[in-house]
Amino acid sequence: MRDKILNHINDAEQLEKLYRSDSSTFKEKFLLLFPEIKEEKLAQYWHARFAYNKSEISWGKKNDWVFVIVASLLAGLIAKIPAIFNIKPEFFYTRNVGFIVFPALASYFIWKRNAPIPRILFTATAFMIAAVYMNLLPDLPNNDTIILACLHLPFLLWALMGINYIGLDLRNNESRLDFLRFNGDFLILSGILVIIGALFTAIVIGLFKAIGIKIEEFYFNYLAVFAGAALPIMSTFITQSNPSLVNKVSPVIAKITSPMVLMMLLIYLGAVLFSDKDPYNDRNFLLIFNVLLLGVMAIILFSLAENSKDHENPWSLMILFALSLLTLVVNGIAFTAILFRISEWGITPNRLAILGANFLMLANLVFIAFRLFNRVVRKDEKSKVENAIANFLPIYIFWAMVVVFVFPLLFNFG
Repeated sequence: MRDKILNHINDAEQLEKLYRSDSSTFKEKFLLLFPEIKEEKLAQYWHARFAYNKSEISWGKKNDWVFVIVASLLAGLIAKIPAIFNIKPEFFYTRNVGFIVFPALASYFIWKRNAPIPRILFTATAFMIAAVYMNLLPDLPNNDTIILACLHLPFLLWALMGINYIGLDLRNNESRLDFLRFNGDFLILSGILVIIGALFTAIVIGLFKAIGIKIEEFYFNYLAVFAGAALPIMSTFITQSNPSLVNKVSPVIAKITSPMVLMMLLIYLGAVLFSDKDPYNDRNFLLIFNVLLLGVMAIILFSLAENSKDHENPWSLMILFALSLLTLVVNGIAFTAILFRISEWGITPNRLAILGANFLMLANLVFIAFRLFNRVVRKDEKSKVENAIANFLPIYIFWAMVVVFVFPLLFNFG
């Protein structure tokens, strides 16, 4: 980032693009660099911009609120489709829950980024194809390939939203990492809003109950549904309008979570050695093992994305290195367990999907551990750990596409 700022110090448009791609890193590097470039007019402008500490929360403009309200209402109407058209809720929500959230968020970034017409048409077409495809799949509640498609589709819709978040430069690793950081901030703020919503719900129901009015059915069928549908777009709007509101909390949470997860994994693996359960012969235990692996992998990726803003923190890098090595052990056990089950009982859609996911995570962890080894042990400052995350995102997306669109045909809805 430092070199990019120097190269474009007289290019206002490029500086603005750099800032939008990773505002936190840009600000940090610019302020360190400012003594060297303080004679430049644009540098003086940016310094004044950063020196102005706005204490109040930004609530956006009128147009922002119009967009948020309209998008929230549309998301709420999508959530109410089963009640409006008398569709089985189990059928609708398992296939369409992602369409309640991600089209509204993608639209928000299309609007804020002034996306070109081809990008808008691509996004709209992709959402429509995915929606038609998922809802034309047979109504087979216990079908493995359809269940897998329903589980993987939200990840594809999330990626489609990410394409619009990143903007034009899809190959920019910093932009991909910034998108991961946004997701961390988004989850933190969404969790806070959920807690507030739960407290508000308890107070409202309690107040009406005190005067003898049962409001629960109306509240949960209408108010709660529309509020829940509006929550993602509200969280996105707040985090984007106030980038400093949450992004100072995310690194702290990442630094606290990583050592806690490391200790938990050590204790858990030690307990497994003395347990009569094993993932090779116990299907449910293998499932729990993979859920644990997914959770730890997500924490590693989130922590590395946050830590990429502060490469000079050796303690965090050491913790993440140890965590990646331990997760490699967990992944290796899960990978060999699924290979064992395939060799013993043959290939099924579930086993092949888990095998593919485990292989990708194993390969990704090897790259991450190798880069962290170079940084922590060899003290190689040029080793870009964050690139091991950013470069693998398209591969995960490709595998999700295979599971959603190929598996049902490959296994003939088996």
